[in-house]
Amino acid sequence: MGNSSYSLISETIETGSVYYYEEKELSSSEPHYFIVLNINPRSEGTLILACVSSKVKKRKRIAKSLGFPGRTLVVVSPSEYPIFDTESVIDCNRTFERTIQSLADKLEKKQLKICKILMPKEIVQKLISGTLASNQTSEGVRKILLGI
Repeated sequence: MGNSSYSLISETIETGSVYYYEEKELSSSEPHYFIVLNINPRSEGTLILACVSSKVKKRKRIAKSLGFPGRTLVVVSPSEYPIFDTESVIDCNRTFERTIQSLADKLEKKQLKICKILMPKEIVQKLISGTLASNQTSEGVRKILLGI
């Protein structure tokens, strides 16, 4: 049973795949959208995921107060990604490292939804650039995003 969830994710995941689930590391208990940033997510053991927030003003205020570069925040409108029903922001100063298995486990428990529409390549490229521009990004994440 769990194997089919793993197969579904491992066979369909790609750069820009979007998943919707509750993340325990976040202070909010609401589910969020997460975007896969890896260049080769099927062959890499660790997935690098960026989290989407609808709290655009709050994220901008926090990033500014911490001195983060402006390009580490990427704003996406519903016209750019129709699954979003409101303007949203992705804070590239914080990424999440997960495995395909961890996503498959959530899918198996019906705690994860796979979005049918990929995040547009231009936006994913901004997310990767923003993550690489952040001084919060670890060397390991940088290497994965650069394909090293």
